[in-house]
Amino acid sequence: MNNITVVGGSGFIGTRLCSRIEKNFNFAIFDINQSSHFPEKTRIGDVRSIEDLHNHTLPGSTLINLAAEHRDNVFPISLYDEVNVNGAKNICDLARAKDINKIIFTSSVAVYGFAPLGTNEFGVIAPFNDYGRTKWEAEQVYKQWQAEDPQNRTLVIVRPTVVFGERNRGNVFNLLRQIASGKFVMVGDGSNRKSMAYVENVVAFLEYSLGFKPGVHIYNYIDKPDFTMNTLVAHVNKLLGRSAAIKLRLPFSFGLLIGSCFDLVAKITGKKFPISAIRVKKFCTNSVYESAIESTSFIPPVPLLDAIEKTVCFEFIEDHKDEQVFYSE
Repeated sequence: MNNITVVGGSGFIGTRLCSRIEKNFNFAIFDINQSSHFPEKTRIGDVRSIEDLHNHTLPGSTLINLAAEHRDNVFPISLYDEVNVNGAKNICDLARAKDINKIIFTSSVAVYGFAPLGTNEFGVIAPFNDYGRTKWEAEQVYKQWQAEDPQNRTLVIVRPTVVFGERNRGNVFNLLRQIASGKFVMVGDGSNRKSMAYVENVVAFLEYSLGFKPGVHIYNYIDKPDFTMNTLVAHVNKLLGRSAAIKLRLPFSFGLLIGSCFDLVAKITGKKFPISAIRVKKFCTNSVYESAIESTSFIPPVPLLDAIEKTVCFEFIEDHKDEQVFYSE
């Protein structure tokens, strides 16, 4: 069996990935937190510590790095660089020391910032926040490592769009929960389109990429088609047995004002709120990406409409209240 060390494997994507590969690979999870699904496979450590990495990596491993600081409100801000960039440097130093020749890194479409419609892997890099900036800088660290021995080293960089799925408590879940509550308010006209990625499809592609040969392989990850917010909300309402009509709408300018007010209160009180100006902007902005994944012959196992239905049923129709959930943006 091939050895795999999944750095950051206790989280949402890591747990699904490990569940997928456990039959065919010998893996260990390296994470600052214990995995509730695979406690016997967990090796507690911090990606910021080269000693921890050296002590807890399976010999002859492929390294899959899922560890990241990714939330909008990380404090102190230096954590983005410490975890995302310095963590990448530590992983590359580990690979050099242990003669590891394959690294798979989950970056993000955040490296493109507010990207033009249809941005592909050759899109302009223009991150608007520290998360996107440090993901891009980490990519450069990995590219330098691969370039040191390009005939033997394999680097896979996967840039997913927003990832959703059962048990995740990120932005897509928050949207679905608002719709399910019957209190959803559409900000803007709802014609903006959003690329999405279902977690099972993302981890299926990560598994698929284990077979890639030496070189640098960079792919956006998106599940098509790209729905407008109006279409997405209407579809979820139908799944919940409701009218597809969206009853409450706010102009973008008013929504942005509300978000800015929450930002001011958060700055004064130190409290965190689910509403902010940046989140309003994200919600109302088009985020449509293209990917070269089709050239690899990879076929996502779950169609996007089925993935949305599976998630809505799991979270809002079936009873799973005692199961573990994962918090992310």
